[in-house]
Amino acid sequence: MYTTPEQFLAASKNGFEAQFAALTALNKKAFEGFEQFVSLNVNAAKATFEESTAAAQQLVSAKDAQEFFNLTTAQAKPNAEKALAYGRHLATITSATQQEFTKAVEAHIAETNAKVISLIDEVTKNAPAGSEQAVTALKTVVGNINAGYEQLSKTTKQAVATLEENLANATKQFTQAAEKTTAKKK
Repeated sequence: MYTTPEQFLAASKNGFEAQFAALTALNKKAFEGFEQFVSLNVNAAKATFEESTAAAQQLVSAKDAQEFFNLTTAQAKPNAEKALAYGRHLATITSATQQEFTKAVEAHIAETNAKVISLIDEVTKNAPAGSEQAVTALKTVVGNINAGYEQLSKTTKQAVATLEENLANATKQFTQAAEKTTAKKK
């Protein structure tokens, strides 16, 4: 039990420092994901500009309508594949960032829970007689908070898995549609 204000202040300071460290780690993970996202978009914009310029030059140099149509058809599938690759890369960045975020939060929550339980045990050692119900209620609250977090974590993981599955299905359908369209134009 904390017998002096200094001990309580030290425990509070340690708690605030741990919270600050956790927030710093989460911000770092978020920034790393944002940095990857920006890099992906800059690279995609550069590539798109270069490829669009080359494609436009090819189309302008077409000698007749049939050659123009053939060039347009030939460019459709690679463009669709590049769009799909971009979507997959974006999904990978999002998923990896979410996983890193989840790991950091889970580690922080586990550490905080251990400290809270230790604090409750320490405080209850010297609790006055008759306070058993309050101690039990406090432990129940902590247990319910942990159960709620675990359920939220499971739900989030399921949502991410569903999103990844839907993206994979959309990619497959889009690829099939692009292949059919390209095959019909030939």
